[in-house]
Amino acid sequence: MKHSITNPRVSWWACRPVSQFNTFTNSRVRHFSSTTPSASKPHAADPRLSELGPLIEDKYSAIRDTYCRPKFPIVLAHGLLGFDELKLGGKYLPGVQYWRGIKEAFALKRMVVISVPVLPLGSIEQRAKELMCGIESRIQGKEVNIIAGLDSRYMISRLRPTKFRVVSLTTIGTPHRGSAFADYVFGLIGEHRAAQIYNTLARIKIESGAFSQLTRKYMQEEFNPNTPDIDDVRYFSYGASLTPGMWSVFLQSHRIIEQEEGPNDGLVSVQSSKWGGEEGYKGTLVGVSHLDLINRTNRFKWMISELTGNTRKFNALALYLDIADMLAKEGL
Repeated sequence: MKHSITNPRVSWWACRPVSQFNTFTNSRVRHFSSTTPSASKPHAADPRLSELGPLIEDKYSAIRDTYCRPKFPIVLAHGLLGFDELKLGGKYLPGVQYWRGIKEAFALKRMVVISVPVLPLGSIEQRAKELMCGIESRIQGKEVNIIAGLDSRYMISRLRPTKFRVVSLTTIGTPHRGSAFADYVFGLIGEHRAAQIYNTLARIKIESGAFSQLTRKYMQEEFNPNTPDIDDVRYFSYGASLTPGMWSVFLQSHRIIEQEEGPNDGLVSVQSSKWGGEEGYKGTLVGVSHLDLINRTNRFKWMISELTGNTRKFNALALYLDIADMLAKEGL
């Protein structure tokens, strides 16, 4: 793993204030920002959190005026059960974007960004092949920065693309070492019933491999040993941790993962999210859920929170723009 070296020759024009480009778009993107209300500091009660790496509490509470532009294009690839655009109303209504507001935020700064759709229920291998083909169809003969997950790790390490070159991979809340919640679900189902479910899904042409690939046993004993990092690719990662409320959809999954792995975002533990060594792990986003990470925050919930005196401490758009800024300063 190469040491992180900030590029001293980042062009001045790549760091101009965002507001210089498009005031109207700026206000629009800020409107779409995803935020999380402040809460009691979970690491104060759980010393494990501070032992897992740097803590990020309010660094991404708002969008800054100035961000540097990366040298190479950014590729966004969604995770399991994700989608590029979901058409709920056919051709008559606008589609629901997976990267809600995030692509617009990059475009605001005139950063080159593409999103590549892959199978929402495919295995890692299938999705990696689709990802590679999708990038090849959009960008050839160029270097790219990727913000994605396990599919990209497989593509970089095992498929070794030749029509483009990956210079960095940034993962956010990715289960690099599997998830205790996946173990729990498969324990409830049982091997016999799981086989029946797989057969049923196969008959209707739905690939089910991705679910079993999220278990800790598979990731730690099969995937990771056979998917080593590549020396000339920079690896960065972020984790997240929250204390879910009584009505949170993550209440049960968070409890299960916390008992087995420690602090987590409701689906993935901080420990599992860490990748790229100590220098590659950029920190743990405190008070942030797995859905917050892709700007899927419930607007009504945050409106009520603000009315009760809570302040917003996380803006997903600020996180992604800062990742781009970090890549630019690394000469990427």
